[in-house]
Amino acid sequence: MTLFDTCGPTQTPDDIDIDALRDKYLYERDKRLRPDGSKQYLELTGDFSEFAEVDPHTPVTPRTPINEDIEVAVLGGGISGLLAGAYLKKAGVDDVHVIEMGGDFGGVWYWNRFPGIQCDNDAYCYIPMLEELGYMPTKKFADGAEIYEHCRNIGKHFGLYDGAIFSTQVRTVCWDEKIDRWRLSTNRGDDIRARFVVMTQGSYNRPKLPGIPGIKDYVNAGGHVFHSARWDYDYTGGDANGGLHKLADKRVALVGTGATGVQLVPHLGRDAAQLFVFQRTPSSVDVRGNEPTDPQWVSSLQPGWQEERKRNFHRWSPFEGVVFDAPDQVCDFWTELGRNMTARIAASPDPASLGIEQIMAIREEEDYKIMERLRRRIADEVEDADTAELLKPYYRFLCKRPCSSDEYLAAFNRPNVTLVDVSQTQGVERLTENGIVANGVEYEVDCVIFASGFEISTEISRRYAMDVIEGRDGVSLFDHWRDGYKTLHGVTSRGFPNQFHTGFIQGGVSANTTAMFEQQAEHIAYIISEAVKRQATVVEPTQEAQDGWVGTIREYAIDNSAFEVSCTPGYYNNEGGGGGEGIRSFLGEPYSPGFYAFDDLLKQWRAKGDLDGLELRQ
Repeated sequence: MTLFDTCGPTQTPDDIDIDALRDKYLYERDKRLRPDGSKQYLELTGDFSEFAEVDPHTPVTPRTPINEDIEVAVLGGGISGLLAGAYLKKAGVDDVHVIEMGGDFGGVWYWNRFPGIQCDNDAYCYIPMLEELGYMPTKKFADGAEIYEHCRNIGKHFGLYDGAIFSTQVRTVCWDEKIDRWRLSTNRGDDIRARFVVMTQGSYNRPKLPGIPGIKDYVNAGGHVFHSARWDYDYTGGDANGGLHKLADKRVALVGTGATGVQLVPHLGRDAAQLFVFQRTPSSVDVRGNEPTDPQWVSSLQPGWQEERKRNFHRWSPFEGVVFDAPDQVCDFWTELGRNMTARIAASPDPASLGIEQIMAIREEEDYKIMERLRRRIADEVEDADTAELLKPYYRFLCKRPCSSDEYLAAFNRPNVTLVDVSQTQGVERLTENGIVANGVEYEVDCVIFASGFEISTEISRRYAMDVIEGRDGVSLFDHWRDGYKTLHGVTSRGFPNQFHTGFIQGGVSANTTAMFEQQAEHIAYIISEAVKRQATVVEPTQEAQDGWVGTIREYAIDNSAFEVSCTPGYYNNEGGGGGEGIRSFLGEPYSPGFYAFDDLLKQWRAKGDLDGLELRQ
C-alpha cells in the first residue's frame, strides 16, 4: 500500500510571494470590516417576520390547541432533531414529540429548495444512518431533494411522525418547579408540559437579512423580494432543477455570493433577462466534479463502511490533516490541504523531528498555494479580466466556507450577468422604489433575492428564535450563557434540569456536522433513558461537574484568535467582531483534543454507568 492509494497531493503554484499575499489579504480584510459587525443583519421579527415564518411549502391548517403532558419534546425537526428522536426511540423512550416550525421533517433541507441546491459535503459521510436505513446516495454531492427525502425516511423508520407537531413554533420554554416539567407555549396557543426538552434548532435555523435601508419602500412600490431559504417558485417558475421560465423578462438582483449564491448564479444567469450579482466578498470556488455513485464501489463495501469513511474524512480534513497510515477516501476540496501537507511532511528528511511550529508553517504555505491555484482557475475561466479579478478570494482557506462548482465562474461570461463589487462600501447601500443602489449607482430591478445566510454566530437569543428560555428561579438561558457556555459535556447545564442541547457548544467538533449531531443524540438519549429507568424526576449536572467541564474545555483550548482576526469578515469569525461583540467562533468552544477523543470520553463515561457528575432527584 502506498501513502496515497486513492488520490494524491494536488499541483499548486510555487511562484508565489507569501509576504506580499499576506499584506494583500489584510488589505482586503480591512476594507470589508464594519463597525457594527453581526449587528449589520436584521433579525426577522416584526415587519420582517414574513421572511422567516411564512412556509412556502406547506399550508398551515387550523387545529385545536394542544394541552397535554408528554415525556420528551424535541424542538426542531432537522437532522439534529431527527437523530435525537431516533436515538431516544432506540434507547426505549417512546413518548417523543418533535415540534417543528416547518410542515415536515428536514430542517435546512425542508426550507432550502432553491434552484441547484446540493450538499457541498461528501454525501456518503454527511447523510446519516445510510447503513441502518439501507440507502446509498445517488452521487457524491447529493441534491437537496434527495437529502430531504432521506430525512423523511428517518422519521418514518423510527416512528417519529406519530408524535410530530408540525407548523408550530415554540415561543417560550419555562421550567415549572411545581410539576417538575417544562411548559412550552407556541404560536398555535399550545400549553405543552414536557418532562424533558431537547433543543435541536440547528445552525441554519433562521434566515437573516442585511440591514439595507428601503426594503419596505421597494416592496411597497411593487418590487418583489424573498430570501433564498424561502424560494418563491410562484414568482420564478421552475423547480429545484432550474427552468425558471417566469424570469425570462425579469431583471433580478442577487445579494450574496456564499455557498448558496454559488449554486444559484448558474440558474439565475441562464433564465433571467438580466442578473446583477452583488458581491461583498468572493467565495473560493473549486472544481466540483460531481460523479454518480459507482455500483462496483458499492458492492465492495463491508458493514461499518460509513463510520470508517466518516473517521477517514475527519482525519484528512483541515481539523486534523496529517495522515500517514490511511489513504484519503473522500478526495475532494475539503481534504486537499491535508493531502498536500502530508506529502510535504513525508518528503522532508526527518518527518518525526518536525515540531508543531514547523508543521504549522508548512500548513500555512500549502494554504497560500491552494488559494493561489483557485485564483488562477478563475483567471482561466472568466473571460473579462476585471470581473475575474473581482472574483478572486484573497484570504486563507477556511476563513470562509469553501465552495465548489463547475458552472458558477462560467456564468459570468454570459452577457446578461453583471458582477457588482460592493466591498468598498461594505455592502449594498439601499433599496429604492425602483431597485437597488450600490457604489452610488441605481440598478433598476424587478426582483431582489437575498442569499444572505442564517443566524449562525449572532447572539444565542437570535439563533434559537425564541422569546424566553427560563430555568429554575426564572433564570434566562440567554443570561446564563452570556459570558460563555456553562455545560457538562456540551449538552446540559446546571439550573436547567431535564434540558439538553445539540450544536456547537462545548463538545466535539467534526468537519462532518451530522457526525457531531449523532454523537450528541446518542449521549443525550442515554442520559434521558437512564433517568427514566432509575425513576428520576429531575436530572441535571452538579455545579462541581459543570465547573470541571468548563475548566477542562478552557484548559485545553487552542487559541485560534490570531487566525480568526486575520480573516475576512463573515459568519466564521462573527463578521470580524465589530459592534462591541468581539471575535466569536461559530464552532462554540470545542473540546480541543479532538472529535473522536471526545467520542471515546463519552463512551467511557457511559460505560461506567454511574452517571458521574449528574444529580438525579426522585
